[in-house]
Amino acid sequence: MLKLFITATDTDAGKTYVAQALVKALVAKNKKVAVYKPISAGCERINDRLVNEDALQLQAQANCQQSIANINPIAFAEPIAPHIAALTLQQTITIADIERGYNEVLALQADVVICEGAGGWRLPLGQGKFLSEFVQASAQQVILVVNMKLGCLNHAVLTYQAIIADGLDCLGWVANCPENMPYLAENIAELERLLPITKLAEMPMTNDISKAAAQLDIAKITALL
Repeated sequence: MLKLFITATDTDAGKTYVAQALVKALVAKNKKVAVYKPISAGCERINDRLVNEDALQLQAQANCQQSIANINPIAFAEPIAPHIAALTLQQTITIADIERGYNEVLALQADVVICEGAGGWRLPLGQGKFLSEFVQASAQQVILVVNMKLGCLNHAVLTYQAIIADGLDCLGWVANCPENMPYLAENIAELERLLPITKLAEMPMTNDISKAAAQLDIAKITALL
């Protein structure tokens, strides 16, 4: 079983977009793919349950017939930092809770489990803990989504260095290009020099996930299966 974790240079950087495309591409290769988004903030209440739009989008692409509760066990209504949302409700977010949900997803015996993070690499959980500690404990391999905008070179290098310092393998990076960034090609070229890992895709924003999936070079990923 291949365990992948999707992180990014910041929040709203395209993690769900890239995760959807990756799931779509792997399912097209006849792989059984399960998804996990342990924490979300910014949810709508549907049938007495908080439902996150990102989790719904992941559910639509995966092929393990997962429930929203299985995909996203920790959800908050307010679109704020999860540990603050938990604090306002007098709750705590623990790594043990995250691992419990992850183990339920692993039990599905998928070929690939794709876990989408929240925020950036050092998302605080409260009480001095970080979501990255869960990634370490579960020995997932990491894919870094770089939101192509002013400041992304610094963010990308620092995030990559933190992943490596945590003893994890960063399989590759994706340039997410939602806007017409000035000197986009030059910035991507600089990141190719600065990051000693494979560039998996340059992804312009599209509502067609099939087109987005086609941009991904997943050979390095499928070679691990």
